[in-house]
Amino acid sequence: MINKAKAVVLLSGGLDSTTVLALAHDQGFETYALTLRYGQRHEVEINAATKIAETMKVARHAILDIDLGVFGGSALTDATPVPKGRSDTEIGTGIPVTYVPARNTVFLSLALAWAEVLEAYDIFIGVNALDYSGYPDCRPEFIQSFESLAALATKAGVEGAKKFTIHTPLIDLSKKEIIEKGRALGIDYGLTRTCYDPTPDGIPCGACDACLLRLKGFQEAGLEDPLDYPRG
Repeated sequence: MINKAKAVVLLSGGLDSTTVLALAHDQGFETYALTLRYGQRHEVEINAATKIAETMKVARHAILDIDLGVFGGSALTDATPVPKGRSDTEIGTGIPVTYVPARNTVFLSLALAWAEVLEAYDIFIGVNALDYSGYPDCRPEFIQSFESLAALATKAGVEGAKKFTIHTPLIDLSKKEIIEKGRALGIDYGLTRTCYDPTPDGIPCGACDACLLRLKGFQEAGLEDPLDYPRG
């Protein structure tokens, strides 16, 4: 039996990260899913990530607690209201209050630490530079820079054992294309959660940037979003 190469996949429980996990599986990796409970108001994603990891039979699912809410500075981690009902132009302009300072830098650093222990030289993250909300840590330049950092900051990199690769298979895809790719891989998007400001029982608001981009993607793909949204 040939041993599969290992990969660490950052799994939030959302649509994008679930698609990335499926793509890593499809590429033949043995996957290790890493979910961060970082003080986000949409913690319903954690439960979704657990179900997704079980369904996709990852080798191990680690849930790590780090409280970025101690710092605040984001509508996702403090009392700042989450913007609702923004237009496509508004969503695509500027850096919104839902940006969590340095979040992907922190997440990738933790994924890198686990990957080094596992001797897994591939890390997957679901960043997207097209249908995104202006987050600076979703851009290709950031990912390229982090790869360079990984080579300098790890024992494996310094000793030249092997190069760490940050995989961003969704970075140039629209939400429509991401959904189509996921459906082709058999993903049940009813398991995923995307909303920034869900109700206590997990119903998505249908009006935040994340919901609007998701709904637009399903509409453009000619599909119905399997999640229930508020009526009216």
